[in-house]
Amino acid sequence: MAVGLVIMSERELNRIEVLSQVTQGRMTAVTAANVLGLSRRQVHRLLKGFQTDGPGSVRHKARGRRSNNRIDPVVREFAVTLVKENYIDFGPTFAAEKLAEDHGLKVSRETLRKWMQDAGIWLSRKQRRTFHQPRLRRECLGELIQIDGSDHRWFEDRGPPCTLLVFIDDATSTLMQLRFVTSESTFSYFEALDLYLAAHGRPVAFYSDKHTVFRVANQSAKSGHGMTQFGRALNALNIEILCANSSQAKGRVERANRTLQDRLVKELRLAGISDMDAANAFLPAFTDRYNTKFAKAPRRANNLHRPMNLEPDRLRDVFCFRDERVVGPQLAFSYERKRIILAENELTRGLPGKYVDTYAFPDGSFDVRWKDVSIPYSVFDKDQRVTHAAITENKRLGAVLEHIKAEQDKAPPKKRCAGKQATRYQPTGKRNNGWNSKLAKRAKEKAEAASKHAAE
Repeated sequence: MAVGLVIMSERELNRIEVLSQVTQGRMTAVTAANVLGLSRRQVHRLLKGFQTDGPGSVRHKARGRRSNNRIDPVVREFAVTLVKENYIDFGPTFAAEKLAEDHGLKVSRETLRKWMQDAGIWLSRKQRRTFHQPRLRRECLGELIQIDGSDHRWFEDRGPPCTLLVFIDDATSTLMQLRFVTSESTFSYFEALDLYLAAHGRPVAFYSDKHTVFRVANQSAKSGHGMTQFGRALNALNIEILCANSSQAKGRVERANRTLQDRLVKELRLAGISDMDAANAFLPAFTDRYNTKFAKAPRRANNLHRPMNLEPDRLRDVFCFRDERVVGPQLAFSYERKRIILAENELTRGLPGKYVDTYAFPDGSFDVRWKDVSIPYSVFDKDQRVTHAAITENKRLGAVLEHIKAEQDKAPPKKRCAGKQATRYQPTGKRNNGWNSKLAKRAKEKAEAASKHAAE
């Protein structure tokens, strides 16, 4: 008698146990039907086979047999080959659609997904999952400061949404500086950085995201100096700027933003604050309470902040929008859709073809300098409207829309021509009677040549 293992499911083993009790007389067929969820007739049929053929009769007869709906292995191999040759980077759903449309091969997306996983073409969601390992804190205060802007309805329905600039120390999770601004811009970060430096000094490095305030989007650009205005200011202050490759990399400031969006919003509500000026005055007291509760002790007690050692006038020149413009033959250059005309004097007469430095300050003042010497100028055709099809960053969209609405309320838009208006034909109402045709011109030229020849 051959002895071997018989594979059974848990349901089949449960049926064997119940049928054994019925055979031994410890359970009736009606009770067995209630326990197994079957009819009494079905229990008698199972019991007959159990008593005749033993426990193996309970096992499903189709176990180990090929399915009647099994797809031919040739079809599977053909589908996988097509995917490898034409749709290697397609997802299973899109690949199944293309197989049906272009090749007449209808396969369900889940079947194709399993085939692609077995062939190593597609990874499951679990296999594609990435894990961000935690990074150890820096050892000293001021060694690395994470910065970010959180655009949120900080005043709920009591005021418009705005942005909170957050400076947090990586070593201690201490909030170093908070500042409410309209949006993330170069001047708003200059304002917050000025307050930070006055309170703490210069840190070793800042850690930010890839916002264009911190990083040049087009690294292959031939114009410019390869750094933003904020990066230029930090370079002048001997502070390094590092950009994170993902939001998880600067997780401390991201988690701080999430906490602030819960606690600070409610604190502002309890204080009855609904505007940025009152909120900025409220922030120092809130920051002290927050740091008392959440700040950590650094592993080393050293404070790596350095003193400023800069005069206020020099610092003002750092926290501005600096650029270079080449002076034209008319002692003028274009800047922000304006025409800057330099005053004529002994200094400016030799400037055509040379570059001058422009300084745009946060208070709206503007200065032009040549070798640190200020040059008087005048402005021609000053127009501050936002142009159509202007490229606007997502984080500044709210502020730009507010500016547009304010400009629209001031005056109606100027009528501007569209298309190639300069070359379009403008009818004069006069008819051409042939005197200016090509044939008339040719006859006139022949007559002039003949008269000239006769005169000679």
